[in-house]
Amino acid sequence: MHQNYHFIKQLAPRLDTELAGKVFVEAFSQQKDELIIIFAEQGQGPGQEQASEPAQEAELQKPFFIKATLTNSFSCLSFPERFDRARRNSVNLFTDFAGDRVDFVKVCRNERAIQVHFASGRDLIFKLFGNRSNFIALNEDGVATQLFNHKLATDRGLTVASLNRDIDQSWEAFVAHEGRFEPLFPTFGKVINKYLTGKLAGKDDLAERWTIVQEVLQELESSVFYITRIENIPALTLFETGEVVQVLHDPLEALNAFYLAYIRLSGLDKEKADIVRLLKKRIQQTDNYLENTFQKLVDLENATKNDELANIIMANLHLIAERTEKAELYDFYRDQPITIKLKKDLSAQRNAEGYYRKAKNEKIELDRLHDSLAARETDKKLLHEHLEHIETIEYLRDLRTYIKTHKLDQGTAAPTVDELFKRVDFMGYTILIGRNAKNSDLLTKQAHKEDLWLHAKDVTGSHVVVKNQPGRKFPAPVIERAAELAAFFSKRKNDSLCPVIVTPKKFVRKPKGLPDGLVLIDKEDIVMVVAKGE
Repeated sequence: MHQNYHFIKQLAPRLDTELAGKVFVEAFSQQKDELIIIFAEQGQGPGQEQASEPAQEAELQKPFFIKATLTNSFSCLSFPERFDRARRNSVNLFTDFAGDRVDFVKVCRNERAIQVHFASGRDLIFKLFGNRSNFIALNEDGVATQLFNHKLATDRGLTVASLNRDIDQSWEAFVAHEGRFEPLFPTFGKVINKYLTGKLAGKDDLAERWTIVQEVLQELESSVFYITRIENIPALTLFETGEVVQVLHDPLEALNAFYLAYIRLSGLDKEKADIVRLLKKRIQQTDNYLENTFQKLVDLENATKNDELANIIMANLHLIAERTEKAELYDFYRDQPITIKLKKDLSAQRNAEGYYRKAKNEKIELDRLHDSLAARETDKKLLHEHLEHIETIEYLRDLRTYIKTHKLDQGTAAPTVDELFKRVDFMGYTILIGRNAKNSDLLTKQAHKEDLWLHAKDVTGSHVVVKNQPGRKFPAPVIERAAELAAFFSKRKNDSLCPVIVTPKKFVRKPKGLPDGLVLIDKEDIVMVVAKGE
């Protein structure tokens, strides 16, 4: 939670007391993904014309150092009392700010960003977005002019206004959302959401729920900071959780203590924590899958069976008028009337045949769901066994050997298909859906040439792939379902009828230079469907 908004909200005023009135002395980097920024009282240290020379602590009056560690795996601010700059392998950055006086420091509203505003009208922004954290310079017009991490190119479009979000967090808004706090407080994040959800469990009265939310808000902003260990990894939290190591009341001291605790982690602790976190994530994903799949199974088994509908139609052929779209017949299974949908251009007997075909596919789907549940239960049991064993490992070499032997992933290898793409299982077939343009490109690239590829025609949308099953043709219902999903995840989502391109993946090409998501298609068929989501 060292980058949680409710911590940063307390950090920014503390930084303001340290920096307001001081001038920017210099910023430099001597290690990849690490930035040092130095402020001091005006008239001390190197001026703008001297910015290329290292600032010496002896020349500075009341210096204040900020160390920004901005790696892909860990980003954090810390505030060393002194910092000796290396005379080699360091580079000056943001040099045009040298000598500029800090006007104020404040948190951006409802966002994990800190604005350092200067007398010149310019700003420096600490964007603290986890592995997408960055340090950004804005000119007097609010336009980004420099980025510390140039790979985060979209940060060039950030402005102070875009980093300040107005959210209605009133009682009236809480009532309008039927007592759900998440829409009002997207700033909470996963840890606080879990903490608050536990406190709200079993509380249905809106006034009581609102009181609890306000109490938690006060707790989050009470200037009490806990350095704890959660799953063997140091954490900075705003409430008691995990193994509390230290309690502090100054956000600067809290960040320093957290940073030191994190960088002092042993290799065994860190790698064990990484693999434990990954395995627990997979267990949670498996639990979600089991819950959703079981619900599908219950829905299928409780629904009126297609073979029963077919039998009812066959028993009442003489009562069904031609070209009718529905018929009310006697359901002899339940001893009550039932309305059955029919295709008007088919005879009653042909409609019954259609329901018999659906019944066959229904049985296949039920068998597949039962098999899938059994397989995932086995996977879950194995994951728990891995967790239990890993907790007992005392040597780093043994841990790495165990991970390699059992082909466990610490997060450096490619994620699983389920983690990369949206997945829908239908009639024993796997349908994969790209999450965005770049992800869709990856899906198409990884698809086998005999897989089926679909995309809403003439509009932007997700690539959809149906995995091929050797020796089997794609059933018409599977193609239709995949087309419905392609339509749903496209700009035609709200059209009454959507044309969808269907073709084997071997007819889809991605020439070099085409933007993300764009492909060329050599051969295609079109199906018309109504957009339907998951």
